[in-house]
Amino acid sequence: MRRVSALASVLNVVLTPALASRRDSARTWSKLVAAAEADQRFTFDYDRQWLDDLEFAFDCYTQVKGMTPMGWLGVKAEFAGRLVNRLRVRRLREAHPEIAEEPIERPVFIIGLPRTATTLTHKILAGSPGHRGPLTWEMYNIDLEQPPEVRDARIAEVAKGLSMLEKLMPVFPSQHPMSATGPEESFLIVPHTHYHLTRAPVPHYAEWLETHDRVPEYLYLKESLQVLQYGRERRRWILKSPMDTFNLREIQTVFPDAIFVWNHRDPMTVIASVCSLNETAMGLMLRRVDRHAQGRRFLDLLSGGIARARQARPHLRPGSVIDVPYHRLNADPYTYVPELYEKIGAQWGPKDEANLQRSLERPTDSRKHEYALADYGLTQADVDEAFGDYIKLVTHLN
Repeated sequence: MRRVSALASVLNVVLTPALASRRDSARTWSKLVAAAEADQRFTFDYDRQWLDDLEFAFDCYTQVKGMTPMGWLGVKAEFAGRLVNRLRVRRLREAHPEIAEEPIERPVFIIGLPRTATTLTHKILAGSPGHRGPLTWEMYNIDLEQPPEVRDARIAEVAKGLSMLEKLMPVFPSQHPMSATGPEESFLIVPHTHYHLTRAPVPHYAEWLETHDRVPEYLYLKESLQVLQYGRERRRWILKSPMDTFNLREIQTVFPDAIFVWNHRDPMTVIASVCSLNETAMGLMLRRVDRHAQGRRFLDLLSGGIARARQARPHLRPGSVIDVPYHRLNADPYTYVPELYEKIGAQWGPKDEANLQRSLERPTDSRKHEYALADYGLTQADVDEAFGDYIKLVTHLN
């Protein structure tokens, strides 16, 4: 299975001079900050800690060995976008103080290991008439309602980027389909999550993240949702990111009435699938992916996330966690999904049934997504040891 196209290889040769800006990361960072401030006509004068934290993450990427030119340009583009979004949110909240009063009521956070049908669950719940998820193009452009021509241009720009991504990584759409106008994972808003650990080996960032206070990250998520909601129809937010699984207590601190929909699937299958997906993504970022090192890194990361979530669960508001067994959801979605609606306090109707049918009609791809634990230097015994009795819990739930 070819994960990265010949086009990507050619572009990496052509774009090699772009790596020069990586050698002077402080100067490159200063340019990104100055460009964001010029774009928004707003400054980071009163947001220095946030800026310093983001610069640290940026600097960690500059230390990654074997990064490709396209990988580096992708890092720069991501951080440039995060800078602009932060300033725009700050500027809009200053211009419209009433944004801070926008209620974010009973949001639903879909959590669990990656590859546990969290995307399907998100698509179904966010498509309900009374619900909404943050759309991909919105998270790249956190803003108030804009004229149709501005909105269409932003959607077109994001769609163009996703189309190029498909050309560079032909198998990626079959592993994780994305749409500019569809709901997507909220790590596109939250600056500091374990998402960065899935993009490249960044050990210094991993160490820093363990002691970093993540409550401010979710305060920023709330501020961003308030901007996206202000002046628009208020609907219940449906949010999804497997990396939220690490931060349940922090989320409840910011969103006291949050509901957690926790999807469960056998980690034996999950780990190999996650490694395969991220090998594709890392193939664009790195000249060479060490599959065995990647396998160990993801096993430790994800088993640690589940352990952290299980430790947090007894401290959450009673009734705030709803368990979703992967196999039961897949086996009989037309029975299980209406039951899930009832559990989260939502109304199931004809439009929801039609949305469920559309969501289940995901196009198949002739390129089969194949993976095995052994490909990543792992055994069933490794997974058993890492996840402990969580595997028995998943078996019981399913």
